[in-house]
Amino acid sequence: MLTQEDRKQIAEKGISEEQLNVQLKNFETGFPYLRLEGAASVEKGIMVPDESACIEYKRIWGKYKKEGRRIVKFVPASGAASRMFKDMFAFLDAEYNVPTTSFEKEYFANIHRFAFYDHLDAACRRNEGKGVEALIATGKYKSVVANMLGRDGLNYGGLPKGLLLFHDYEDGARTSLEEHLVEAALYADSNGKADIHFTVSHEHLDLFKAKVAECKAKYEARYGVSMNITFSEQKPSTDTVAANPDNTPFRNEDGSLLFRPGGHGALIENLNDIDADIIFVKNIDNVVPDRLKGTTVEWKNVIAGILVALQRKVFGYLEKLDNGNYRHATWRKCFVSYSTTCVAVGTRRRVWGKRSLSAIFERN
Repeated sequence: MLTQEDRKQIAEKGISEEQLNVQLKNFETGFPYLRLEGAASVEKGIMVPDESACIEYKRIWGKYKKEGRRIVKFVPASGAASRMFKDMFAFLDAEYNVPTTSFEKEYFANIHRFAFYDHLDAACRRNEGKGVEALIATGKYKSVVANMLGRDGLNYGGLPKGLLLFHDYEDGARTSLEEHLVEAALYADSNGKADIHFTVSHEHLDLFKAKVAECKAKYEARYGVSMNITFSEQKPSTDTVAANPDNTPFRNEDGSLLFRPGGHGALIENLNDIDADIIFVKNIDNVVPDRLKGTTVEWKNVIAGILVALQRKVFGYLEKLDNGNYRHATWRKCFVSYSTTCVAVGTRRRVWGKRSLSAIFERN
């Protein structure tokens, strides 16, 4: 049963009592499996452009970027880093004090290779009076881990993935947020301007803004691109209630309902709020170091060129539909092309009044 306080809590989130009951019902009955036709292959949908086609698509994208279009790189960045360190949290709680599992042994064997090593070493010196190597030599492995995860150290147990140091370079380590700024400058700019939008959790918004303020000018100067960096938060109305094993709502210590943020699908609303011609979508931790970025940039340019070519084709069909100058065969071709590419066409929408696709198809 929901209390008046419960109803007030869900109303503030924008969730109705009916929606909450549906969430609980889904936990009870489960979710339908997705039926797959088969593995993706060249024979079943994968496009393999040859070298000359790739050159043409890159030319199309290069020209498109110079037309003053608004291009946005959309990065879901609200994911917490805590799941990345579950084994190290377990080590802190373990009864033993030295690396025992294969994961723990590998972590300490490769600790110098982590991009955050220098920062961790500094945190250990500040809090323990000794660096990482000295602590390990005296068997204080848990002190090292505590300084990586704890608030007094790097706080990696409480930070989002976007603010963790991912890659090491001669001029300093970069967070995954910074790697996305670099990527945007390399393939998602328009006339020297790059728009990057991060979706973040409310509790980390100020930290993201502080990081951007710290590093934005450096990357603008390095790549000769002006960066417009914006943020939005995942909408509370997309949160999901937590449940007990008996499928009753789980409650916090203060008696309030516990909600967890929805998955990336919940960000469709944030994506829909963005007004742009082309939007690149890429998750916060899907980044590579500079030595591997060439392949990423190459194929992003090709894919973007393919998108623009398809977009122009679809817009051409829409023009024919608008002016009524088409035949049945033209419409059938248009219908197939539109059906397979409309999701990728971008935000430049056409409205056909009260005419529906099926009505036009049946009439003609």
